[in-house]
Amino acid sequence: MANPYAEAGVDTAAGDHAVELMKAAVAATHGPNVFGGVGGFAGMFDVSFLKDYQRPVLATSTDGVGTKVAIAQAIDKHDTIGQDLVGMVVDDIVVTGAKPLFMTDYIACGKVVPERIASIVAGIANACAATGTALVGGETAEHPGLLGPDDYDVAGAAVGAVEADAILGPQRVRSGDVVLALASSGLHSNGFSLVRAILAKRGLKYTDVSDELGPVGEALLEPTRLYTTPVLDAIGQHAGIRALSHVTGGGIAQNLARVLPRGSWAEVDRSTWSPSPVFRVLSDWNGMSLESTEGTWNLGIGFLAVVDAAEADAVAETFTAGGIDTWRVAEVSTDARDLDGFEQGAKGVDGGAVRLVGSYRD
Repeated sequence: MANPYAEAGVDTAAGDHAVELMKAAVAATHGPNVFGGVGGFAGMFDVSFLKDYQRPVLATSTDGVGTKVAIAQAIDKHDTIGQDLVGMVVDDIVVTGAKPLFMTDYIACGKVVPERIASIVAGIANACAATGTALVGGETAEHPGLLGPDDYDVAGAAVGAVEADAILGPQRVRSGDVVLALASSGLHSNGFSLVRAILAKRGLKYTDVSDELGPVGEALLEPTRLYTTPVLDAIGQHAGIRALSHVTGGGIAQNLARVLPRGSWAEVDRSTWSPSPVFRVLSDWNGMSLESTEGTWNLGIGFLAVVDAAEADAVAETFTAGGIDTWRVAEVSTDARDLDGFEQGAKGVDGGAVRLVGSYRD
């Protein structure tokens, strides 16, 4: 007998096959706290350890990868998008000082191609394992007629925990604190609508090879750096870490301003680093300055740490030892001054004020 659902474009057998292909990668993220394994209606996680906290606070975050998925689809390379998703979601939790516990994912596609879905989920699972996060569940939804056969989008949500008196943020920041920059791996997962517009304007395809970038699509798909483990290690070693910022949408100034207290300000010194080649190439291709992209791209800084000046060098050494280039970019001040030209707060946060000054290093 014909299957009317399959005739309508939804292949449940392909979905089941995709689950079989991804099970091992997902199960590898499970420790003794995970109940039920893969395939249940809900993921379950034992949080009885929270009874040892004085005042446990849960932190949660949700996000996607944005239009970066269009590049993965164009060159049929899907094994890095999962790391991008974990970076966007889990590293937002770490900003509070929380340790991530578990994550779920959601993939919407026009047609379930089991190998493609399994590749995406394997990328998510591998990144979860690298950050100590259990991947406890997910959903793959087939949307024929709404999405094309090769189209998909990904999203995820995660939960972490932190002691209430250990929460990092603007309430801890003091005048004289040092702002450390942690290097990004490239574009990460923000500003790809601009990237795509630049390539279209230049008449380049993602499958092309350019003198400046090599294989264009692969260069643009460089996965988002994962900061979770080195950041949590640094928090465990240094009491002087006051606040953290994940540099995502809005760029350096806006994201730093969100974690500074109202009445404080900082000037980020551009001369302390040289933006990665991918940013320079894209800017040149579009005939624009790097400065004009500061509200769109991270320009080489993926994370920021506000630390006690007395511990700044030690904290920077810890991050560097963890494999992340780290350097000083600013100092926090509460001195009275004209804040014209500063970014003040962002995304609904009435925070501090930040601007970038000077010229980028060659």
